[in-house]
Amino acid sequence: MSSTLKDSENELSYHTNEADCKWPLPATDENKMVNQLDDVTKESEIKANEILDIIEGISNDLMNEEKKVNKAMEVFSSNKELFTILNNKFPDVHAFKIQLDNNYSALNDVNEILEALHNSGDSIASVIDIMQFQDIHRQKIERVINVMRALSNYTNNLLSSRTDDNTRVSSTRHAASNLDDKLLSNEDIELLLTQFRN
Repeated sequence: MSSTLKDSENELSYHTNEADCKWPLPATDENKMVNQLDDVTKESEIKANEILDIIEGISNDLMNEEKKVNKAMEVFSSNKELFTILNNKFPDVHAFKIQLDNNYSALNDVNEILEALHNSGDSIASVIDIMQFQDIHRQKIERVINVMRALSNYTNNLLSSRTDDNTRVSSTRHAASNLDDKLLSNEDIELLLTQFRN
């Protein structure tokens, strides 16, 4: 038998042990449903704010770069006009023609950079929209928590009693009318519970 198959069988037997299959889980701090949901919403809000802070920083950087690119575009446009005039007046001076071509090329590059910055800005706006959906989901979870807590409080109030549980008489294991019937032993009850679980 391969080691992978043995590992799978060991994993299966581990998870089918009776101790691992207790359900519902005990009400420890780690297993309390509302605690878990509170942790999820709190961590979700913290991480969402961190992401939004990063996005805001990137957006500010893009706007600053866009300003620089616009200034560079003004310089290249001015140079293009100047070298166009010089090239027309002095067609034999090749340096003017070269600089004119260089400025045309630089203007094309700057336009491409500006378009890329605009596209990045649009992408950031889309990310912010998606983050707003994530925040709506967090609010839905919080609403579920509030409903669960309200139901829990209502049930606790509904089942509350003026009599302290410590002063109550312990419950009988069987009704008096069932004395003639065959009573289940603890082992029988455990067997029934095990069968029910399976």
